[in-house]
Amino acid sequence: MKKKQIAILGSTGSIGTQALQVIEEHSDLFEVYCLTANNRVEQLAEQARKYNPAAVVIANEAHYNRLKEMLSDKPDIKVYAGARAIDEIVEAGPISMVLTAMVGFAGLSPTIHAIKARKTICLANKETLVVAGELIRDLASEYHSAILPVDSEHSAIFQSLVGEDDNPIEKILLTASGGPFRNFTMEQLERVTKADALQHPTWDMGAKITIDSATMMNKGFEVIEAKWLFGVKASQIQVLVHPQSIVHSAVQFRDGAVKAQLGVPDMRLPIQYAFTFPKRLHLTSERLNLFEHPLEFFEPDLNKFRCLALAFEAIQKGGNMPCIINAANEIVNRAFLEDRCSFLQMSDIIEKTMAKATFSPNPDYDTYVASDAEARRIATELLSYKENI
Repeated sequence: MKKKQIAILGSTGSIGTQALQVIEEHSDLFEVYCLTANNRVEQLAEQARKYNPAAVVIANEAHYNRLKEMLSDKPDIKVYAGARAIDEIVEAGPISMVLTAMVGFAGLSPTIHAIKARKTICLANKETLVVAGELIRDLASEYHSAILPVDSEHSAIFQSLVGEDDNPIEKILLTASGGPFRNFTMEQLERVTKADALQHPTWDMGAKITIDSATMMNKGFEVIEAKWLFGVKASQIQVLVHPQSIVHSAVQFRDGAVKAQLGVPDMRLPIQYAFTFPKRLHLTSERLNLFEHPLEFFEPDLNKFRCLALAFEAIQKGGNMPCIINAANEIVNRAFLEDRCSFLQMSDIIEKTMAKATFSPNPDYDTYVASDAEARRIATELLSYKENI
């Protein structure tokens, strides 16, 4: 049987490295066609040597010569650089699946190019649907490109819907770990550091997503993503804080039945399910023992975790507002990691950016690009003002 050729956008991140483990375990079924990274040139070169893809792309063009030199003894591996090269490589004929594991707004353009090339999208870049959900939905329909969710929560919802045909969804129960500060008071949140925020209790993720989980903005983005993936309203999505991260999410139907997907926290499972859908293959992993795990659920505190409330406001406003909130969040997330912004200041700056940025009720791709740039500028200016007072 011909192996599926897979492009991994963001191969050096948490999702990308675990995807490579899945491919390695099922090397009779899958083959790496392309690997991309932003700045981790040494790790990308190491992956290229191990998996021997047809091409590698380093997004930061400043690293091109170094990557080219590191792979000079591998003439069969083509080396490219820049955002445009990523857009172009996903269109390559042999590729059947594109795993979009890049972080942030940068994932939007290559996802659009892959959809237009009629590739199957294994979506791990939630910002793509946060920023431009309606556009992506319409393009996927026009080009008959399947979008398979990789986020553990959205994969759980997807798995719960398999076999339900056209049975309407009454409610989506979107679970959240609550992050490291679930039981903190507002006074405690004023003093948390990036070292505190990077200590996620259940998941091993990259720094950006880990901070977003601590503020619960990540869950807000997942609400927006669920709206577009599953065609529901925000009012049909309920966030449940579930510290054990065993119930990955659930669907409630109109007869009151609730279907959920459970498992130990292991991102390789949703990655593999996206690669193999509708089949399930063996995965070498820990098995769930329900005797060892209590299952607890709590309502999120929207006063403490203002970012989640702002995400709901953005989805209710619609238009380009989710794009604006995403751009502002990327700016304050980076500022917090660089000790230029406190934990609670992040939501303050995002809220002010939402109020100041130009609202467009019917955005197109150019509007999204302009809104992203404007929101980043506003958030940066607000940060500078805070730093100077």
